[in-house]
Amino acid sequence: MAVCIAVIAKENYPLYIRSTPTENELKFHYMVHTSLDVVDEKISAMGKALVDQRELYLGLLYPTEDYKVYGYVTNSKVKFVMVVDSSNTALRDNEIRSMFRKLHNSYTDVMCNPFYNPGDRIQSSGSVSLSRAFDNMVTSMMIQVC
Repeated sequence: MAVCIAVIAKENYPLYIRSTPTENELKFHYMVHTSLDVVDEKISAMGKALVDQRELYLGLLYPTEDYKVYGYVTNSKVKFVMVVDSSNTALRDNEIRSMFRKLHNSYTDVMCNPFYNPGDRIQSSGSVSLSRAFDNMVTSMMIQVC
């Protein structure tokens, strides 16, 4: 089960951050922002030769005592960061990959919406129903127990 999911723009500002429980929200925001350095290191380590064949899933960025932080980057350099509770040992690497694929597909649906301006925050409030659909999908990933 994910405890925090973030979508970070190419320029490293947050487009969407959702965390549960809310009393640790600042801690999760800090974890997401500190993981961006690791994401940049992993992207640069792949080299320019692998740009066309690049694996979007970055894997485990770093573990802490209570949480594990995973990363994913799109072809347009938008980053997805997911913080997962370390006590959930049933969650395997391929399940994390599929969660990122679902997140990427849902993000693509938001980007394809003609009423969404690329670079704006993804907010569930407002008239854009795809933003609410994205938020509902993230909520289902956070509640889901594997």
